Amino acid sequence: MESLRERYLQRLSFVQTDFIRSLASEIDWSSRLIGIKGARGVGKTTLILQYVKTHYGDSEEALYVNLDNIWFSSHRLYDLADQFVKRGGRHLFLDEVHKYPSWSQEIKNLYDDFPQLHIVFTGSSLLEILNARADLSRRAIVYEMQGLSFREYMGMYHKTELEKVTLEAVLNDHTAISREVLARTKPLKYFADYLRNGYYPFYLETPKQYYSRLEEVVNMILEIELPLLRRMDIAYVQKIKQLLQIVASSAPFIPNVNKLSERIGISRQTLIAYLYYLAEARLLSTIYKENDGISLLQKPDKIYLDNPNMAYVLAPDNTDMGNMRETFVINQLKYKHTVNYIDRGDVLVDRKYTLEIGGKRKTNQQIQGVENSYVVADDIEFGFGNKIPLWMLGLLY
Repeated sequence: MESLRERYLQRLSFVQTDFIRSLASEIDWSSRLIGIKGARGVGKTTLILQYVKTHYGDSEEALYVNLDNIWFSSHRLYDLADQFVKRGGRHLFLDEVHKYPSWSQEIKNLYDDFPQLHIVFTGSSLLEILNARADLSRRAIVYEMQGLSFREYMGMYHKTELEKVTLEAVLNDHTAISREVLARTKPLKYFADYLRNGYYPFYLETPKQYYSRLEEVVNMILEIELPLLRRMDIAYVQKIKQLLQIVASSAPFIPNVNKLSERIGISRQTLIAYLYYLAEARLLSTIYKENDGISLLQKPDKIYLDNPNMAYVLAPDNTDMGNMRETFVINQLKYKHTVNYIDRGDVLVDRKYTLEIGGKRKTNQQIQGVENSYVVADDIEFGFGNKIPLWMLGLLY
């Protein structure tokens, strides 16, 4: 335990607290069991270390451990927690629990056996809290974390604080929001940079190696997390990368599953299942006409990358701007809203609002007469009527 605490304190000394993600203020930290799940690289570890540093410092009441540590190859998590509690520990932070084989059962045992212990754990976006054998769903409050919004990017990269707004405010009061934002900054000066390298917080650590690190994120998900948590055949990794490149270089991708399965050499049924897994892992974003009862056997109506930054890694010489705009909109909206495919317009949000997405010259011709329809246009500072600026959807979280 001493060696784990020493590594934790060393790591804590390097944690910066000048910018803290907005999710930190939404979490009920007083709960006894908290889960934070999200894709690799979005900042889960930093978030909990910032919380530890600002609330406990080097107090012995708190301990952070990464369950991927080699220490756990010969020690049990339960024994660590038992020793920690006996020494007065009260707040245990467990990182990357999906790397520990019996994590769900042992965390359940900790919850039941140590009522004075508060536990926060993080894991892959593939983590199945609801289906865990120990049934943690009745005990844990689970939060989803994704990469930086445009609003958070402005705060972290450029020290410009912008107010979080609701979707309804964007649709109904976009002129007033534009006026407030433009009094502080020029959003279009930074928006293209956000689409290229603003989604993952680790950009600021090593800007020149950003795309190399992002490629590592993709490889780790494909080569380690998906085989470990979804039993994906590692022999298919190169074919899955080929699929991601096809999506990255396409104008919004409407899949013909039969042709696609022939092209990359995977059976139709396996391909549909892998599309589902890739969406769970936050490498792809899949859109369906209806969200109810989506299963491994259901073919998506449209496929996008999870976020625009990935396109500059997977297809750097062949990115489609129309695709990037739609990818951005869907990424920002799906975090808190439902997004569906629709025949007229690009997406249907919360089964109420129809959005048509494009450049500054985009008109409402394609959605004319559609109730609650809006044009979301790039390269404009102010909107007019039902035409709203694209960047403004980056203020939702």
